[in-house]
Amino acid sequence: MTEGIVVINRFFEKFLISSLLLSGGAIALTPVLPIPPVFAQSDEDTNIRVYKSASPAVVSIQSRSGNGSGSIIDSKGLVLTNAHVVRGANVVNVTLSDKRQFRGVVIASSRNPDLAIIRLEDVKVSLPTIAIASFSSIQVGQRAFAIGNPFGRFAGTLTTGIISRIDRDRNFLQTDAALNPGNSGGPLLNSRGELVGVNTAIFTANSASSGIGLAIEADTVKKFIASARQGAIANIPQPALASPTVISMGGQAITSVLTASDNTLPDGSYFKAYQFQGTAGQLVEIEMRGNGIDPYLVLFNAAGQKIAEDDDSAGDKNARIVTTLPTTGKYTIYANSYEVGQTGSFSLSSRLANHLGSVPPRRLSDRQVILQEKGVLGLSSRILARDGSRFDTFSFNGQAGQVIQIDLNSADFHPYLVLFSPNQQLVLENNGLPSRKQASMTLELPITGTYRAIVNAFDRSGQGAYQITVKRVK
Repeated sequence: MTEGIVVINRFFEKFLISSLLLSGGAIALTPVLPIPPVFAQSDEDTNIRVYKSASPAVVSIQSRSGNGSGSIIDSKGLVLTNAHVVRGANVVNVTLSDKRQFRGVVIASSRNPDLAIIRLEDVKVSLPTIAIASFSSIQVGQRAFAIGNPFGRFAGTLTTGIISRIDRDRNFLQTDAALNPGNSGGPLLNSRGELVGVNTAIFTANSASSGIGLAIEADTVKKFIASARQGAIANIPQPALASPTVISMGGQAITSVLTASDNTLPDGSYFKAYQFQGTAGQLVEIEMRGNGIDPYLVLFNAAGQKIAEDDDSAGDKNARIVTTLPTTGKYTIYANSYEVGQTGSFSLSSRLANHLGSVPPRRLSDRQVILQEKGVLGLSSRILARDGSRFDTFSFNGQAGQVIQIDLNSADFHPYLVLFSPNQQLVLENNGLPSRKQASMTLELPITGTYRAIVNAFDRSGQGAYQITVKRVK
C-alpha cells in the first residue's frame, strides 16, 4: 500500500586497539571513546516532511455519491480518485487544501480497477502534484502514510502505519494506517511522499475501521492513467446495441438472467438492454433487484447521453433510478452488475412516478406551515450560470425575530437549499450533506419582508421531483 522505510536510530560503538601490551601473557584492550553516531531522521520529522510535501496536492471531493478524497496528478488540474466516490455524477465539487474550490468534470471512470479521473475547470495557475512510485520498490514493513478527508468532515487528516501485506493477485496493498469513510480515493504514500496506492476499501466486520485498509497499487494506477490519457477509458459510453428488448413504462416486471454470453460494458461487466419511449417531463422510476448479483442500472437517452446511473438506492444492494426525462424519445436501460463477471438472475420493473417517495403530504390542520409546494426540476426550471445546475424560486412573507424551519426533500436528486432576505442578501444555505436527499435549515429571520427560497440541485445533472416546506418553529 504505502511504501515507507522504517528508519531506526542506532548507536554504534567502535573500539580500536590503541596498544597491544603483553602483560602476563594477556592482551589488554584499551577502548577509544565511541565515534559520535550519525542520527537518522526521526519518525516525527519524517511524518512532518511527508505531510508538508504531499498534503497541498490532496483534495476533498463532494459528489452525489458522497464524500471522498483525491490526488492532483497533473499541474493543469487532473485529479485521481476512486470510481465509487464519483459514482453517478458527471460533475463534482473539489476543494483544495488551501480552501479553493473547483468544479470538476469526471472524464474517466472504471469499476475494475475502482479508479476515476476528474478534470478541474478554470485552473488559472499550476497546481501542486503528487508523484507516483514504482510498485517494484514497495516492501512489506515499509512505512505508510494516508492523507484524506475522513467522514467528509476532517480534510487534511494524516494517519500513519506500515505496508502490512502485498496482494499481487488482486493488485492491492494492505495497510494498518487508519482509513475511514471519506479516505476513499486519497493517496497512500511512502516516506518520500510518493503515491504507492489509492485508498479504496476497509475490511471490517462492523461499521468501524478495523486496522485493515486496502489500496490499489501504483502500477495499476499508472496503467489506468495511461489508458485514460489515450482515451481508452471514458465515463461509461453507451455500447452499440443490436436489438434491445422493448418495454412499456408501467408494464409487467421482467425476469431475466445475466450470463457469460451477454454483451459487456467497457469494464467487462455483463448487461441486458431494454428500451422504452419517454416524454419530456415524465418522472420515471426503474428498479432492478438481483439474485446472486449486485444490480447496477445505467440510463441513456436517444442521443447516447447518460441520464442517470445507480448502484444501491433500492436497498440490499438493489438499484433504483428515479429521474425526470429531459426530452421526448427512446431511452435505453442497461441492467448490469456492479462486479465485473457476475452472472445471475434479476427482475426489472418500471413505472411512471407521481409521488415523492416518503415525503409526507401536507397536513391541512397544521397552521405552522407557511409554504408547502411540490415541483420538478426540469426543462421549465431556470439554469444557474455558475455551474449549469437547475433551480426554482419560491417566496414567502416573514417577520423579524420569527424562527422558521425550511425542509427541501427529493428522492430524485441531491438538493441544495438557499435563502435570500428581502434586501437580496444571502441569509443561509445548505448543501444537502450528508443526507443527499434532504437539505434543511432552522433560523431566526433578521428582518420583516418577502424572502426567497431557492430550490437548487447540487450539480448540473440534478433533475426530478421535490417538495419544499417552510414552517414556523415559534
